[in-house]
Amino acid sequence: MTFQDVTRWSDVQTAEPDFAKAVEARFAPYRHHVLGTLRADGAPRLTGIEADFKDGELWLGMMPGSRKALDLRRDPRFALHANPGGGAEMAEGDVRVSGRAVEVTDPDVLAAYAAGAPEGEVPDVFHLFRADVREVTRVSIEMPDIVFRVWNPGRALRTIRRGNDDAPAREDQRS
Repeated sequence: MTFQDVTRWSDVQTAEPDFAKAVEARFAPYRHHVLGTLRADGAPRLTGIEADFKDGELWLGMMPGSRKALDLRRDPRFALHANPGGGAEMAEGDVRVSGRAVEVTDPDVLAAYAAGAPEGEVPDVFHLFRADVREVTRVSIEMPDIVFRVWNPGRALRTIRRGNDDAPAREDQRS
């Protein structure tokens, strides 16, 4: 996969600016989030991660040789879940981004990324991945429904509503 084939975070920002802002705002209050990768045996692995929205990219940085980095090198599929924070209310909803991780090995890009971090926050050696965004989902409660807003490359933002009963989900029609 070449970088030209990647759906960057800036593509989400261009296609759905308000949605992208809401997703970024949901990640912003917390430093640590949850990354899902696939282990060599196919089982899921959940680990903590610091994710950065910077320069039109969603960056995933990790320690050298970490299990999550090795998972992504072998199978680049990932899911990133925003830290839900304390309490059960989640007034800003629940947010996740999934896609493929593209490892960055260009020394200039690695140096530029490290230079933008606060002093002492980036180790001398680290793995850095760009997110190839395949889906962004924001889940919220809008009484009486749970509401799923889902973005995929090349598609309009979808809004799906589901009640707290056996009725089928309903998809809002965009005008």
